[in-house]
Amino acid sequence: MVVRIDSLAEVVEMWLKLVKKPEPFVDPNLDPVLLVPGIAGSILEAVDQNGRPERVWVRIFAADYKFRNKLWSRFDPQTGKTVSLDPLTTIKVPDDRHGLYAIDVLDPDVIIGRESFYYFHDMITEMIKWGYQEGKTLFGFGYDFRQSNRLQETMDSFAEKLEAVYNASGGKRINLISHSMGGIIVKCFMSLHPDVFEKYVQNWIAISAPFQGKCNHCAPGYVTSTLLNGCSFVDGWEQNLFISKWSMHQLLIECPSIYELMGCRKFNWQHHPNLEIWRERHDTDGNSRVILESYSQEESLTIFKQSLSNNTVDYAGDCIPLPFNTDILSWANETKEILSEAKLPPSVKFYNIYGTSLETPHSVCYGSEDSPVLDLQQLRYCEAKYICVDGDGTVPTESGKADGLKAEARVGVPAEHRGILSEHHVFRVLKHWLKAGKPDPFYDPSNDYVVLPTAFELEKITEKYFHITPSNEEWELISSNLEQDEIEAKKDPMLITVSEESTIVSVA
Repeated sequence: MVVRIDSLAEVVEMWLKLVKKPEPFVDPNLDPVLLVPGIAGSILEAVDQNGRPERVWVRIFAADYKFRNKLWSRFDPQTGKTVSLDPLTTIKVPDDRHGLYAIDVLDPDVIIGRESFYYFHDMITEMIKWGYQEGKTLFGFGYDFRQSNRLQETMDSFAEKLEAVYNASGGKRINLISHSMGGIIVKCFMSLHPDVFEKYVQNWIAISAPFQGKCNHCAPGYVTSTLLNGCSFVDGWEQNLFISKWSMHQLLIECPSIYELMGCRKFNWQHHPNLEIWRERHDTDGNSRVILESYSQEESLTIFKQSLSNNTVDYAGDCIPLPFNTDILSWANETKEILSEAKLPPSVKFYNIYGTSLETPHSVCYGSEDSPVLDLQQLRYCEAKYICVDGDGTVPTESGKADGLKAEARVGVPAEHRGILSEHHVFRVLKHWLKAGKPDPFYDPSNDYVVLPTAFELEKITEKYFHITPSNEEWELISSNLEQDEIEAKKDPMLITVSEESTIVSVA
């Protein structure tokens, strides 16, 4: 049997039409959304002198080698910028898909275990179902997370992105959704450029932001151990396939963004975060004893300086000292002052979603009674132990909800720090606040609460993440006629709490 090529082509074309996915629903009436990620939440590319880009964050193959050679950097106190040690490399964030590519899946090449590299992926997918369209009503803003949150280049890029989104959507004001440290970027911009912020933004929704009242932002336990030991994004043998904890440590010591996350001594913590060290001491008679010494956030600076005083890296044959950087600390303190002056413009509404119900590092302890720390310069090689409080595993609940702004609502959701971006509870809340998609049958807008998670859903949370406190979804309802000072002074806000056991919502 002879089959003509053109006939075969027609058959294939008809088959493709049959299996072709339907065009996604697009709602032209939606106001635009701009997604702003947190630290390490943007793809970074190293661009050589010929303009050739190479992804250096995130990647699996040769990850540690490329990380050290392309991303290691030094802080320039004259400009406030962290500059790569490689003079032939420029670090850029790809702007494909209107900024969404860089914050969607952090390693697009991964096939097996791809969900481990999801950032805003699930939220983007969900919002497209609601009728959002990339480049029309849905956009992303990635940035070089090594830099200060108030770096002029970042502020300029953010202003340009706001204007571009505003114009692309036909002059509609924007709904900002920030995650984690992205909230600091937004708050810095709001403080420095309130007129521009008010012109382009109608709502700001902060998710898992490390707020700490009016004075600063903080995730105290992780920041302390990060500055002393670094951090690892994977555990066990998988570290051999990714970036080592030591390599990450050398980068973060020169990152202003990390110093800007350090705790603020002015914040009235319920339990103050401390650095604790088991140390051997000798009395006047020469007798030794082991004691547990506790250092406040201010006193911890001395420990940072002593521990990192001889820290160095070898780069291109040179031995480069990387001590605790007091120039960055001074810069970060100025950033805190800028943040303390931030005020919400009158026409902008602010909403806060924070995580609860997971063990979250608050204070950090090194050594033990049986094995005290003998030399502070060896501290960076010791394993940190944490004293934990309630939170999302990274940001304490106490810090997460202390935004210092006049909020329309503050919502506590049992979820992990990054996993909260995939939580259906959060999707329900966002859908209502954004007035997007079809009405949610599980949402009661008259009472302004989300139907509680079921016992099965709570069980799934505890299987996926470690969990120490009852998983309650918590809403703080704020009256519109309260002034900000009254809100902050209010000791017993009205909370809607959701029981683990039943499907009845009770008002506390």
